[in-house]
Amino acid sequence: MSQNKPFVIAIVGPTASGKTEFGVALAKEINGEIISGDAMQIYQGMDIGTAKVTAKEMEGIPHHLINILKPDETYSVYDFQQQAQRLIEEITNRGKVPIIVGGTGLYIQSVIYNYQFDDEAVSPAVAERVKQQMAMLSSYSNHELHEYLGTFDPESQRVIHPNNRKRVERAIAYYLQTKKVLSNRKKSTQLTENYDTLLLGMKMSRDTLYSRINNRVDVMLSHGLLDEVQELIELGYESCQSMQAIGYKEIIPVIKNEVPLDEAIERLKQHSRNYAKRQMTWFTNKLNVHWLDREKMSLTSMLSELKPLINKRRNEHD
Repeated sequence: MSQNKPFVIAIVGPTASGKTEFGVALAKEINGEIISGDAMQIYQGMDIGTAKVTAKEMEGIPHHLINILKPDETYSVYDFQQQAQRLIEEITNRGKVPIIVGGTGLYIQSVIYNYQFDDEAVSPAVAERVKQQMAMLSSYSNHELHEYLGTFDPESQRVIHPNNRKRVERAIAYYLQTKKVLSNRKKSTQLTENYDTLLLGMKMSRDTLYSRINNRVDVMLSHGLLDEVQELIELGYESCQSMQAIGYKEIIPVIKNEVPLDEAIERLKQHSRNYAKRQMTWFTNKLNVHWLDREKMSLTSMLSELKPLINKRRNEHD
């Protein structure tokens, strides 16, 4: 690694694996500050359903990119990348270690690698034009939309399933915005690391993780998840994209008396377990992670194992 690159630690892992607790313990040990790498903890008023870190859990450690937007505001990977990279520079300049903690894999990957988001920096006029064009396409069936994609990007059409409407729409919007095809962009992007990054991951057996997830859902409910969702609906946020997140979309029908609570709870637990499985697949396939077994190691033993490694890496930057 180049010694000119700032030293950054990223803590990843599936939901309910203990990233928050470990991140705070590590930050206290090595004089770090935490950058949240969670796509949902940015929203104000969405605390219980996102298992947002509390002031007590922070234990005095500075946390960044939490509670920065209202639930109806939009936030992209590009926004996160720009803000997180600025924070890394500021934290490093303070003589502290930036620690990114989160389960949103693409967010973390966009920061530590040289992801280019030229397409994000478009003029408001272009953005509005694309929005109108996409609105016109909203009446297309999945098959029709997929066929339309093939007229200018047959490679993306080949690899994206017709029923994966979001990915099809993203590829179309990219073309309308840039007049370039998404498949070519992916081929031409050679990722290099922006930082000297130590990637740490929390792992445990599937049974243990699923048990922790189920328990977390029960705790959320006992802490007032239904009241939180009720309040967000009353504030007019029901139709916002943020309310489609796990923890909220399952509870809205309960508030509206459309689904029994016990059915919604089981659905929420199942969705959370499925999400954890997708997270583990992402982190295993996309990132070179140093995994720490939460079942076999205590927080103290993990810190003892890592401290010499971290100090060695830090000394290379002095």
